[in-house]
Amino acid sequence: MRYSNALLPFVATAAAIVIPDEATAQQLVLDTEKKVENTASSWRKQVCHGANALLSSIEDTLDNAFDGLERQTNKLKGIVAEGFEIDIGSDITDFLSPSLYNEAPRGQRGYSTNLTVYQTIRASNHTTKFAKLLDDYPEMVDRLNGTSANITIFVPTDAAFEKIPDRARDFKPPKEFIEKLIKYHVLPGFYPASRILSSHTLPTAFEEEHLGNRPQRLRVSIGLFGVKLNFFTKVVYANLLASNGALHAIDNILTPPPPTKLLISLFPSKFSTLELAAHKSGFIPHHHHHSNTTHPALTGLTFFAPTNTAFKKLGPRANAFLFNSPKGLHFLRALLKYHVVANETLYSDAYYGHQKVPSDSAEFGGEVGEHTADGHFHIDLPTLLGDKHIAVDIARWHGFIRVKLNGHVGVAVQDALTKDGVVQVVDTVLIPPHPRKHRGVWDGESERGISVDELVERLGPYVEEVEGEEAGVEDVEVDGGVEVEL
Repeated sequence: MRYSNALLPFVATAAAIVIPDEATAQQLVLDTEKKVENTASSWRKQVCHGANALLSSIEDTLDNAFDGLERQTNKLKGIVAEGFEIDIGSDITDFLSPSLYNEAPRGQRGYSTNLTVYQTIRASNHTTKFAKLLDDYPEMVDRLNGTSANITIFVPTDAAFEKIPDRARDFKPPKEFIEKLIKYHVLPGFYPASRILSSHTLPTAFEEEHLGNRPQRLRVSIGLFGVKLNFFTKVVYANLLASNGALHAIDNILTPPPPTKLLISLFPSKFSTLELAAHKSGFIPHHHHHSNTTHPALTGLTFFAPTNTAFKKLGPRANAFLFNSPKGLHFLRALLKYHVVANETLYSDAYYGHQKVPSDSAEFGGEVGEHTADGHFHIDLPTLLGDKHIAVDIARWHGFIRVKLNGHVGVAVQDALTKDGVVQVVDTVLIPPHPRKHRGVWDGESERGISVDELVERLGPYVEEVEGEEAGVEDVEVDGGVEVEL
């Protein structure tokens, strides 16, 4: 994988690992806290020294997680559906001294204590560094000590802080970022292990500006070696029930995810064709962060990102037309627009948007909601391609979730979280139905791909008119021209 030195501090962000949390802090700070720009810049230079040595292992981790995560998750969640329980397990056996434990409540696995969440963090010999961090934020201490509402926390162990490179430990991140970082470890509400196992994403106390001040989420995956958050961070101690909530210990510091464009760039082996398409067509799949009369700020997005495999399925002639001909580039831009939904963020088990949709959750019917009950959920999402929508059907059964688009295209990797929305990965390029004829959508199954004529028919009405050019398919060369990496 290719990275420039400027991107090194952000590599960890995509996997929610701590190389270190300081390194990723500047991503959030530079966008929202201009007054600390000079501090973050100076501190970022120091972090780069520590990040270089870990690049190789990060690349392997990201690629392996991307390739195998969904298969493991679906297989193990199928076991749950059959009536078996997955034990999250604990790599730590002495989180608290024996005198502070009680018997777990009936129906709950794990341990309980009469201490509050904050008192439990303070009492453990494994979380002294996070406790010290908390003490600088009285409002967060009060929240973790309060008994008016339950709260859950994924608390990093002291070993997680040891992963911060030595050079970076002398540079403390801006206080504003640390507060956001702490909130990203906190879940409003009670989330014992059983509820985590049945979730795909979890809402945190960190309200993300680029999601319309809605909760940034954590991604949950179940693998052969336990439960992980955001691809990389492992739960090493689970289900300690406090008097006002629950605690789970983790082996890395969680960091908020990167912007959509940056996340895509971290996986060139999967999205190099998509990046080339965006570059050649002048289309950038992310929104403007600052409001103005020309480009108002968006509040979240859903990006159905086609992989290299998806573009390959189109066939050589269609790709040659889209990438190698001046006329085709206008169709390529229209095609990419059909993969982006603005102002509506659809996760596999939650939705941030304005549509009124039914759900088991009382809050799901307006600005924010979660759909966690077994059954079927349907929504039509408006794309950037004129009046063309994507029909999304989500089927849920005992924690297993299947997402289908336009009736037949499955989401290959669900819920790749980003700062400004979510990426849903597809292995088939989405092509809108014909605007006039009753013809089904292209399913990507033809060995010869899709014909150029059909592409022109389906996308033609949405292609911007270009002076002196007329949409056509003549003289399209399959070989030669600009190389397309497929």
